[in-house]
Amino acid sequence: MDIWQAIILAIIEGLTEFLPVSSTGHMVIASSLMGISAFEFTKMFTVTIQFGAILSVVVLYWKRWINSFDFYKKLFVAVVPALLIGFVLKDVVDAMLERVEVVAISLVLGGIILVFVDKWFKDVENPVTTPSYKNAFIIGFFQCIAMIPGVSRSAASIIGGLTQNMTRKTAAEFSFFMAVPTMLAAATYSVLTDFLKLELSDIVSFNVPKFQLALSAINTQDWQVLIIGNVVAFVVAMAAIRFFVDFLTKYGFKLFGYYRILVGLIILLLLALGIDIQLV
Repeated sequence: MDIWQAIILAIIEGLTEFLPVSSTGHMVIASSLMGISAFEFTKMFTVTIQFGAILSVVVLYWKRWINSFDFYKKLFVAVVPALLIGFVLKDVVDAMLERVEVVAISLVLGGIILVFVDKWFKDVENPVTTPSYKNAFIIGFFQCIAMIPGVSRSAASIIGGLTQNMTRKTAAEFSFFMAVPTMLAAATYSVLTDFLKLELSDIVSFNVPKFQLALSAINTQDWQVLIIGNVVAFVVAMAAIRFFVDFLTKYGFKLFGYYRILVGLIILLLLALGIDIQLV
């Protein structure tokens, strides 16, 4: 992977991470179209640039992060289902990530749902402005659906919020907050185990020599690619979040649904024509 490919993937990550269109699906497809080989570093890069996207949420909503300790406890409750289920099904999820047809079908089905979501949750009486622990836990289970590539973590968790009588804006913002610990945990674990090849016992005991040896294996060019990718993802995600909240409040999900359906159908058509867009 060269720097320009890294920048393109980072832009895609920043644009799609918090939109209900599936960032993972878009990056898998983009990587395939650019002919990026599925080396360990490539897989790790697509995960670690989420750190930049995560930071954008912290910066944009920094006042909420220093608001109260109760806020952190509810976030913890919300991410517990994803942490547990993700740990158990990690190998299954990794296998699905390399199947573009799974991404395409998920895009189409998720798009159909988004087209009708605004009608299903049209009138919100006495909307929930501050989620309870029960609300947070239920939304956390909805987020787990996004372990299927192409579903979209953002879409799943926002719909989960709508089922808990939240407004679109409140559900979207809570989805952003949930993304921080969820993505941080997933990205960190992936880097340590998949790329640095550390054993769980080394991580738990914080085996410094093993950490140093693993980090020394990353060359200068890889560090440059990682840093540039995260900076680009951070800047683009900042703009995308602002756009999404305003757009969602005014227009709802329908256009995102049509976009997902269009992209999914194009991918299925290409596959039907025998065009190889698998991750190489």
